[in-house]
Amino acid sequence: MRLSEMLRLLKISAAPVADREISAVVCSTDKVIKDSLFFAIKGTKTDGHSFAAEALKKGAAAVIGQEELKLEGYYRTENSRQAHALAQSEFYGRPQRELKLCGVTGTNGKTTVTAMIRSAAVSAGVGCGLIGTVDTVAGGRSAPSGRTTPAPEELYPLLREMADSGDRLCVMETSSHALALDRVWGLEFEAGIFTNLTRDHLDYHRTMEAYAAAKGKLLRQSRFSAVNADDPWADYFLSQAAGKKLTYGVEKGEFRGWDVSLSPEGVEFVCELGQVRLPPGGRFSVYNALAAACGALALGLPEKSVLRGLNLFKSVPGRMEKLKTKGKYQVYIDYAHTPDGLEKVIRALREMGGGRIITVFGCGGDRDRSKRPLMGEIASTLSDLCVITSDNPRTEEPAAIIADILKGVRGEHLVQADRKAAIRLALRAAGPGDRVLLAGKGHETYQIVGDQTLHMDERELVAEIEDENNF
Repeated sequence: MRLSEMLRLLKISAAPVADREISAVVCSTDKVIKDSLFFAIKGTKTDGHSFAAEALKKGAAAVIGQEELKLEGYYRTENSRQAHALAQSEFYGRPQRELKLCGVTGTNGKTTVTAMIRSAAVSAGVGCGLIGTVDTVAGGRSAPSGRTTPAPEELYPLLREMADSGDRLCVMETSSHALALDRVWGLEFEAGIFTNLTRDHLDYHRTMEAYAAAKGKLLRQSRFSAVNADDPWADYFLSQAAGKKLTYGVEKGEFRGWDVSLSPEGVEFVCELGQVRLPPGGRFSVYNALAAACGALALGLPEKSVLRGLNLFKSVPGRMEKLKTKGKYQVYIDYAHTPDGLEKVIRALREMGGGRIITVFGCGGDRDRSKRPLMGEIASTLSDLCVITSDNPRTEEPAAIIADILKGVRGEHLVQADRKAAIRLALRAAGPGDRVLLAGKGHETYQIVGDQTLHMDERELVAEIEDENNF
C-alpha cells in the first residue's frame, strides 16, 4: 500500500512529501525499517512524539501523530491511537472481516470463558483462534501470550494468521486497559460478553465508574451482547449494548443455570442445552459456562456442539489447577489476584468439603494499594490459616506490600516474604485432607522483582519442597 493511499484512508489531506510503498506500520523506533510508517503515540511513561525525528532519520516514510510538530514528513491526525489501529488493519488486509469475532470482558472469568467457547468450536469442527492471558491460538497452534489483549501491531498480524490458516472464528479477552487504549478500536464483534465487575485496576482507572465505562466499550462495538444478570453492574452494561442483548445467570436472567452441585469431583448444573459437567470449581464455574454458551450460540455454533464442548472442557492452567502431590493434602493453584477472585476461590474450596484451608497469597507491587487490606481480610477470615508472602513486587519493597495487607488481617496468619519459603510453611502446616491454595500467580511461571523477570513456577516449587522435606 502506498503512503498516499494510507493518508487518504486516515483522512489526512496533505500530500506526501515523497510517495512510496509502505514496508511496515510501527509505533516503536526499534522496529523502524526503510519506508515504514511510524505512529507517534503518547503513553503513560513515554511519548512517541519525542521520537518522531529519530524515526524519520532511521528511514521511516512518514510519521503520523496528534501533536503539532514542524518536521518534514510528519502528518497530524486527531487521534494517533485510533489511526494506528486503522492503519494496521489496512496493512494486513482487514483480516477481521474474514473472521467472526467474540470479545469477553469483565474482572474475572475471561480466560475460562474464551477457552470454553473455543472448546465448543473445536467440538463443532470449526477453526477458532484465541487471544488471551495465558496463550494465543492460531490455526490450532498455541503460543505463550505477551499480554491479555495485544496492541494493534501484534493483534492484526495474529488475526491475519488465523484467517490464512483456516480459522473462521476468533474469541478474545478484551481487557479494560485494551479498551481504554483503543487496542481494539474499529473492530466489530459478532458477540460481546460481560462476566462481572469487581474492584481491580483502580491504580489506572481511579474509579469503578471509569473502570466500567472502559469495559462498556466492548458492548458498544458488538452486534450481540450477553450480560450477567446476577452482577450488580448488569443494568449499566445492558445500557451500553448497541445490538441484540441476552442476560444469563443463576438467580436471574433469560439463559439460566439450575440444580447446581459442587463437589471435589467437579461442578454440575442444568441449563436449556442439557446437563453440564465441569472440572472442580465453584459457582463461578456455572456463570463462566453460561456466558460461554451464550457467546458460542451467538457465533452460530450448533447447540449440540456447544453442550459437548462444555462437557469436554478441561481446566485452564492456573485456574483451580490441582497439583499432583506426595502429601495427603491437596494443593491448588489459582490466578485469584483481586478481592472478589480470592473470595470466590476460597469459598469454592470450602463448599467442596474436607479439611482445613491454608491460603498462600500476596499482592502485586506498583498496583492498586487499596485492595491489599481487603484481600488480607478475605484470606484471613475465610481460611483456617493464611501465609502472607510476595507476588510480583516489581519496584516496591515486599515488606511494604505485606504491611498494607496486614492492615486487614483478622485471623490466624504467618508472614514470610520469600514465596518458596511461604509455600514450605503452608505444606508443613497441612494435614491429611487439608487444602493448600496458592493464590495470585496462576499460570505465571515468573516473578517480577524490580526490573527483572525471574523464573518461578509454583508447580516446580511444590515438587522441590516435597523432595527436600520427604513429604
